[in-house]
Amino acid sequence: MSFQILAGSIHISEVPEFLAGVSSVASANGTVIQAMDAGKIAGERHVRFAVQKATRAFEGNYNSAKDLGIEIMRYASGKRQIEEAFSMGVHEGDMDIVFVIIGGEEGVDRSAESLKGIIEEKDTLAYSLLKRESIISQFDITAKEIEAAGEDILSDLVIERVALVDVLK
Repeated sequence: MSFQILAGSIHISEVPEFLAGVSSVASANGTVIQAMDAGKIAGERHVRFAVQKATRAFEGNYNSAKDLGIEIMRYASGKRQIEEAFSMGVHEGDMDIVFVIIGGEEGVDRSAESLKGIIEEKDTLAYSLLKRESIISQFDITAKEIEAAGEDILSDLVIERVALVDVLK
């Protein structure tokens, strides 16, 4: 199984219509595509770790979601409950977005090419101060944790939250 991360900016007029289009691309290419709010992503390592955790959960039959894309978002969100994981989802208007595309190599490449047509590709994954408040809120990171660990370790605290999803089951 192959996977690819695609990031950029987009304007979403209507979420259901957007998701239907993404689902159509996935179906046409035999892939799983999960779109997430890149404003709550603390770097590429964060996404890769969530994908790794979700695929292991499916392989070990301890997944909570029936859909691999939702399971990826659940881990990426650092939340145990599927409903809470939707806080990482897309919203209407202008936003930074990340797509995780999983499947056979050719299908992943075709899906990525289709999605490149609807986004302005740019690095929206890297942690920046612009994301700080969204990330702190999403992952319930306290001021004491930041004080103890240091501001430069914030993305490591996010990875810790992703790892703890299994422990909190």
